Amino acid sequence: MTLQLDFNVDRGSFGLEARLSLPSSGVTALFGRSGSGKTTLLRCIAGLERHPGHLSFQGEEWQSSRHCVPTHRRPLGYVFQEASLFPHLRVAQNLAYGFKRIPHQQRRIEWDEVVQLLGLEHLLARYPDEISGGQRQRVSLGRALLTSPHLLLMDEPLASLDATSKEEILPFLERLRDELELPIIYVSHSMEEVIRLADHMVLLDAGKVVAQGSLQALLTARELPFVRTETSSTVLDARVTNPEAEDGLTELEVAGQPLLVTRHSAPRGQQVRVRIMARDVGLALFPPEGISFLNCLRVTLLDSQPGVVPSQLLLRLALGEQVMLSRISRRSATHLQLQPGQTLYALIKGAALN
Repeated sequence: MTLQLDFNVDRGSFGLEARLSLPSSGVTALFGRSGSGKTTLLRCIAGLERHPGHLSFQGEEWQSSRHCVPTHRRPLGYVFQEASLFPHLRVAQNLAYGFKRIPHQQRRIEWDEVVQLLGLEHLLARYPDEISGGQRQRVSLGRALLTSPHLLLMDEPLASLDATSKEEILPFLERLRDELELPIIYVSHSMEEVIRLADHMVLLDAGKVVAQGSLQALLTARELPFVRTETSSTVLDARVTNPEAEDGLTELEVAGQPLLVTRHSAPRGQQVRVRIMARDVGLALFPPEGISFLNCLRVTLLDSQPGVVPSQLLLRLALGEQVMLSRISRRSATHLQLQPGQTLYALIKGAALN
């Protein structure tokens, strides 16, 4: 584990109790409603707020009852909701602000790497008011990366952007996750963002840690609220086996079985993540013939519980070591005489690469 923390915040009307061990790689999402304590916890990690507690990063003690390492001495980058660029400086000068302060021998991330990763080449000569909101946030992210942080903190970086700008910047965040070996803590109350970006998730509610674990595990946990929403879904780990299958499709392998998705640029052999909505998964007792569904996966029924509306059931299905969700009507479940442990065939209407 990279980050060990134990904080107790008391502001009278609001309190936060958090004891966590966070992973040394990938994206950890701090998720919850507004006011749940996500940003407060992030600011405690950064040292921007000091409250009773303990914090260590990669074995180095950042805060204890004896001392507190100031923010500027913690090897971290911080990306705020607003880009907060220097308006009188061009993009290149904004990027250089932190970069030139890092001694050459301490640079873990280089200028050209960040400019290429975030697609900033054509923006370098412009001023912040000459570029879009999504572009400004990419510059802000680049500025944080060029300080060569060991840990990147992101506080709802897409919250101030419109839908178009969010779609513009999300692919760059995915590249950042996939191409840099840099642990990221990402604050969000958008499940769409979390599903696309996160590997690990911490669920906060009213200042309490409700759950933490892998994204896949939390999305399909019976006791958590994610399975009881209209947009409940599964994120599966898969591998590309044929990037250019026929008819504009890409073939993947999930738990030793083929899964077809819309053609994607991922090369053969690459590990990818697939999102499947529970409402897009039907069930059959036998492999069906003469249907339009391209994807049919052999699964085992784990259990069921009431769905979002009384007429529905939410089923958890074992697919190898992974779990997939399916939402069907109670009438269908009765007709199929479903029982835990039963072998079924999941008919998947739609699947999308994350």
